[in-house]
Formats: sequence, C-alpha cells, structure tokens
Amino acid sequence: MKQQELDEYRVLLEIMRVRLKGDMSQLTSDALGSDRADGSSESKSPTHMAELGSEAFEQDFALSLVENEQETLNEIAEALDRIKSGAYGLCEMCLESGKSAAQAAIPKTRLRVIPFARNCVECERKRERRL
Repeated sequence: MKQQELDEYRVLLEIMRVRLKGDMSQLTSDALGSDRADGSSESKSPTHMAELGSEAFEQDFALSLVENEQETLNEIAEALDRIKSGAYGLCEMCLESGKSAAQAAIPKTRLRVIPFARNCVECERKRERRL
C-alpha cells in the first residue's frame, strides 16, 4: 500500500478514535448519572419501582455500549500499530494460512468502511461461523 493511502487510513482511524472517546465519555456520564442536563445537583434516583427497573435497564444498556466502543477503540489502536509495523491492510487469517502478502490484501472498499478490519470478508465470515 502506498504511503499516501496509509496516511489517509491513519487519519480516518484517528478521527474515529476521537469520536468514540467522546461518545464513551458521554455514555459513561449518562449511565453513572454524574451530570444532570439542567445542571442541578438533585438526585436522579427514581421514586417508583417501575422507574427503578427502567433506570437499571438504561444504565446496563449504556454501559454495554461503552464496553462495545472500548473494544472498537482497542481494534483502532491495533490497526494504528499495524500501520506502523507495515502489516496494515493484510488479512491475518490469510497470512496464517500461508498466502503471500499480495494474496492476503484486504480490499480497499472494506478498509474504507471498516478501517480497523484485520481480516478479509471471506475469512471474517469463517471466523464468525466458528464463534
């Protein structure tokens, strides 16, 4: 892959990382109730049992989103490492199976959509079937 293309993917990954960190910060803040929209310091504790259940569900849901976004941040960090090491854009599973770097190239259309992809579509499908 050309250096200009690698630079474009690096910028795309860094933009995604900044956006996700902001999203995670907001979700965590909302889930843990550390900020109120109106700026008051009133308790957000529900007073009715039904509200308590809804509040717990919303908090669990927000925290699961934070967990998913943390996993994506980890994938982005690893993709940035692959750019530095020269392994970016190569399918890890194809390489493990003995294919050459040219044969293991992840299509650029996939990398534009999922710039942190570590496998080509075919290998990713195989991996998901095993899970």
